[in-house]
Amino acid sequence: MRKHIVAGNWKMNKNFEEADELVSNIMDKLEETDLKDTLLIVCPPFPYLELCTDYSNDSYFMVGAQNVSDKESGAYTGEVSASMLKSIELDYCIVGHSERRAYYGETDALVAAKVNQLLANEIKPIVCCGEVLEEREANKQFDVVKKQITDGLFHLTAEQFSEVVIAYEPVWAIGTGKTATPDQAQEMHAFIRSLIAEKYGKEVAEETSILYGGSCKPGNAKELFANPDVDGGLIGGASLKADDFVAIATSF
Repeated sequence: MRKHIVAGNWKMNKNFEEADELVSNIMDKLEETDLKDTLLIVCPPFPYLELCTDYSNDSYFMVGAQNVSDKESGAYTGEVSASMLKSIELDYCIVGHSERRAYYGETDALVAAKVNQLLANEIKPIVCCGEVLEEREANKQFDVVKKQITDGLFHLTAEQFSEVVIAYEPVWAIGTGKTATPDQAQEMHAFIRSLIAEKYGKEVAEETSILYGGSCKPGNAKELFANPDVDGGLIGGASLKADDFVAIATSF
């Protein structure tokens, strides 16, 4: 059975004291909650990674980074390598988020290189894909997502691919308050799973967790997660409130 996963992407939010308070509150909430088969992942900004890993040692969540360099090491000022993330025992890392693609020009080739670095260091990539509003309105969403997955991931072997988590994020729904309908989410998730099955076979496809990202909240998570191909969520704004984040995680 594939994992149910709820991952919180804090983006560039919180100072140190606020981060400490948030992760402490998440830990307290988890002590009162039975998540059953749901895996919770916290992805804070780089300065708070070790803070969160210290907390995670005594709680029921894992920690991931929001980005990683495509280079192994060297004179790359401001970059953080996968081996550095491994040295503080991170489990996951987000790759190819739409904001990285839009604001920093990240390409599918760069995403592929980052995925390679993470897998070489035994860190599981959470690889994002999704279309902007203009592409959805032009009915090009399937072509866009197919290219992102094919160019970013299909160079991997089946064994390597089995370590990957995919997050579908309709870009028009991120931070806008709009959400893809449950039917729209299921349609795209089923399409992504069919692409994986064509490339790696049905067994690998059925074991791949595909998350939904895009204004997922406690009020709509249960309906979204009820879809057979929606295995959880990549949560933005709602992950900045412990009550909301844990409530989403209990929506399965």
